[in-house]
Amino acid sequence: MQLSKNLLALIVVAVTMQALQGCAALLVSAGVGAASAAHDRRTLGAQVDDKTAATRISVALGEVESLKKNASITVQVFNGIALLVGQAPNNELIQLAQQTASSVKNIKKLHNQIRLGAPLPASAAANDLWLASVVKTQLIADKRIDGLNIEIEVENAEVFLMGLVNQQEADIAVDITRNIEGVKQVIKVFEYL
Repeated sequence: MQLSKNLLALIVVAVTMQALQGCAALLVSAGVGAASAAHDRRTLGAQVDDKTAATRISVALGEVESLKKNASITVQVFNGIALLVGQAPNNELIQLAQQTASSVKNIKKLHNQIRLGAPLPASAAANDLWLASVVKTQLIADKRIDGLNIEIEVENAEVFLMGLVNQQEADIAVDITRNIEGVKQVIKVFEYL
């Protein structure tokens, strides 16, 4: 009986620590988000427009039943440039996603990087989240660039870099990212100053 009470106490402590870690991560994430918005080279209006456009594209994709049921698509918009990543089981759905996203107003350019295949398992998605945090940390830590000006999307260990940068900043960001263990490929979706 004593062993089970100790085990129960250990479980309670572990769950509490996990919850507190989640709170700390949320606070750090919110801090980085606020700092990122302050350092952003886009106007505040452009930032709002991008968030709105990304939401509209996501909603439009979600309203297409065949995409909703069969594809896994993530949308990122930066300065009017939209990026679609994810998986779909056939080329027709990939094209349908592109057509649907293209119908949303205020999109200057669309990069369709949806890959042919089944949606990723949860383990791959978790690895992508971890990899995104490593890339962002490395970009922020490097003093040659302002890593807060670079948006990161990771899908199946492919890293997509977006932002308003000059050529030197782009080259440095790509070099840093390319040398991180676990990164399969770096794809530039930059807009150049």
